[in-house]
Amino acid sequence: MNNFHFYSPTWFEFGKDAESKAGELVKRFGGGKVLIHYGGGSAVRSGLLARVKASLEAAGVGYVELGGVKPNPRSGLVYEGIELCRREQVDFILAVGGGSAIDSAKAIAAGAVYEGDFWDFYSGKRIEKALPVGTVLTISAAGSEGSPDSVITNENGMFKRGASGDAIRPRFSILNPALTQTLPPYQTACGVTDIMAHLYERYLTNTPEVEVTDRLIEALLLTMIHEAPRVIADPNNYEARANIMWAGMMAHNNACGVGRSQDWNSHNIEHELSALYDCAHGAGLAVTMPAVFTYVINHDVMRFAQVAVRVWGCQMDFVHPERTARAGIEALRAFLISIGMPKNFAELGAKEEDIPKLVDVLCNGDGRPGSISGFMTLNEEDCANIYRLML
Repeated sequence: MNNFHFYSPTWFEFGKDAESKAGELVKRFGGGKVLIHYGGGSAVRSGLLARVKASLEAAGVGYVELGGVKPNPRSGLVYEGIELCRREQVDFILAVGGGSAIDSAKAIAAGAVYEGDFWDFYSGKRIEKALPVGTVLTISAAGSEGSPDSVITNENGMFKRGASGDAIRPRFSILNPALTQTLPPYQTACGVTDIMAHLYERYLTNTPEVEVTDRLIEALLLTMIHEAPRVIADPNNYEARANIMWAGMMAHNNACGVGRSQDWNSHNIEHELSALYDCAHGAGLAVTMPAVFTYVINHDVMRFAQVAVRVWGCQMDFVHPERTARAGIEALRAFLISIGMPKNFAELGAKEEDIPKLVDVLCNGDGRPGSISGFMTLNEEDCANIYRLML
């Protein structure tokens, strides 16, 4: 196990009607004037936004609003939010929505107190200072409600890149599983896929002797395998929703990733798909992960065999462990298809003729050195081969 430091100070308010605590929590964490940042009309139509505003008003907290966050959140709205925060002297950002709203809120929080271009943080500069952020979560997926991470698409070049720093970990996150009960099955399945990807990205490690975090990851993967079919069969299953919501946070606050190298090549490869085609991130990951894993399987076949046995119940073939490893990848693929996820490029709306463009932006765009690194270092040819496995 590698040396590490881990700091995760987020206050979690979990349970039914937890959004009624929004005003109290903003005030507790020093907010006096809030930017409420949210997506489309669902937060308005459901009455959630009105309940949040009422809670802020009851606590004597002022607010301004900025809606319009889209999936795969864009840089243009971030710039607008930064300007609004400065003009209105906002001192706290409250994201109401899923990972896209939260990621956009984090970018605004970092940019509002930074003299340069906020995109510097998405080009490698670590975030050291930001306005405090709180969240009211409406979809279990990205894990941004507990993480120090944010992903934004720069509309100048359509680069989808991430930034990180403990300064953008939410001060509090409100998690009410009932708020996710109205999600369509497809969105629920996309969220489950994203959660499982966050776990696999940590499981694929080159660090030996990390049994504690291996077992944590395996337990959370087993939870998703158990709960996802239940919640898709019965969208109102509160207990299944609750388990998925907490698993989503645990999957990405890095409790499962400390002391070990991590991968993130599946995320990097998928980001180009959702940036170009605007497909759902989870749907893109469902197609990307099996292709990446199949391509890199021989880098450490026993790591894939281990998860196949411990999570997917495959029988260990000690003579030919690659057979076990491949069976685990196929079990993952079959599970994702069973919950309604796409299985290939065509179902994503992606095109074979775009592969050279995808590879170029992935490996060379925004200052990258011609490759991406993680579990394995992948060059342009490797990445092209992986995209072709998705056809």
